[in-house]
Amino acid sequence: MEILLNPIIVSVILLCIMCIYRINVLLAIIISAIIAGLCAGMPINKIMQTFISGMGGNSETALSYILLGAFAAAMTHTGLAPILAKKIANVIKGKTFILIAIITIIAMMSQNLIPVHIAFIPILIPPLLPVMNKLKLDRRAIACALAYGLKTPYITIPAGFGLIFQGLIAENLTQNGMQTQIGDIWKSNWFLGLAMTTGLLIAICITYKKPREYKKAEMTENIVEKEANEELKFTKEHYLTLLAAFATLIVQLWTKSLPLGALVGLGVIFGTGAIDHKKMDKLMNEGIGLMGYVAFVMLIAAGFAMVLKETGSIDSLVHTAAGLMQGSRLLAATIMLTIGLFITMGIGTSFGTIPILAVLFVPICIKMGFSIPATIILVSAAAALGDAGSPASDTTLGPTAGLNADGQHNHVTDTCIPTFLHYNIPLIIFAVLAVYIF
Repeated sequence: MEILLNPIIVSVILLCIMCIYRINVLLAIIISAIIAGLCAGMPINKIMQTFISGMGGNSETALSYILLGAFAAAMTHTGLAPILAKKIANVIKGKTFILIAIITIIAMMSQNLIPVHIAFIPILIPPLLPVMNKLKLDRRAIACALAYGLKTPYITIPAGFGLIFQGLIAENLTQNGMQTQIGDIWKSNWFLGLAMTTGLLIAICITYKKPREYKKAEMTENIVEKEANEELKFTKEHYLTLLAAFATLIVQLWTKSLPLGALVGLGVIFGTGAIDHKKMDKLMNEGIGLMGYVAFVMLIAAGFAMVLKETGSIDSLVHTAAGLMQGSRLLAATIMLTIGLFITMGIGTSFGTIPILAVLFVPICIKMGFSIPATIILVSAAAALGDAGSPASDTTLGPTAGLNADGQHNHVTDTCIPTFLHYNIPLIIFAVLAVYIF
């Protein structure tokens, strides 16, 4: 009973309940932070001061999201995606697996090489729907392919959004008592990449291999017919946009600063005239609209984590939880992963849950004697769990935005449930195994 009254447990349960009932995530996190402080006997003014001061912990991440949002908006305005869609349609020549492979690779590139996140999906996928219909391709397989491409790179590759995710893991593990470098993350998380790949292969080779009929949609058919009649060629602007993308990648790898990389990319786009500088304000506003909400979730989550630390309840929670786990690594890993699943399903972002999870997990992992690689895998998996499958996640909202352009793809049954089953289950199994292997 004592553990249930712990301020941290009370606030996390409250956070999950509010998210389940679709209370706005930002408001839910703030309210949960206040409740945690009040349960610990903190004055309300101290709670808010602690909360606001803690928000600075994710300031670099938030800035990265804003600048990358502007970069994605700029790339969209160059018209590069329709050209890619037409070239893909010409290349696949009726080969289903080639189409799935190309879409998966493009989704992966959107996280690391050309970090535009989900901005490419509503532009690239709708023109390909008639091609998928002709192939009788089950769109649930494409939803799983897109989710794989949106998740696996940031878990395993330290570039683009992967640099943000793995940087947050390293920073928060270090802050909570386990010294970790960014280079340590990918060396451990390849194991989770193997889990994701297993889920993808099961989805496309077994679960959704059978043909599925879709009605012809006049809207998407007209799009394809129009683009087939248009002469879509690479222009100077498109080459300059690709140059900006590579400049972004090189600078972030060289300096380990994603905000600086995105800033250089924007500088190349506007400085070379790929996009008229008069559109700069419009594109920045679009970027904030695209990624600003996620950026604020990052800031608010860091404030929440700071309040949890200041309640002084972590030590008692770790001591009590370790007693309940009875020294069982299997039980400890399962409990922690379940907590991560609930939190991420509610918040809808892996990145925003890391500061919250690290506060809870790292002391328990230290107490249980888990190795640094095992702890990295547990925290990474717990953060990533639910990202695929959450109705509020970019990983599900993005694919649905593209695949439902003709109204024949349901967000919950065709995107959320398939991605939940094929990725969360392998992640849990592999993360539990990691406790014994690493």
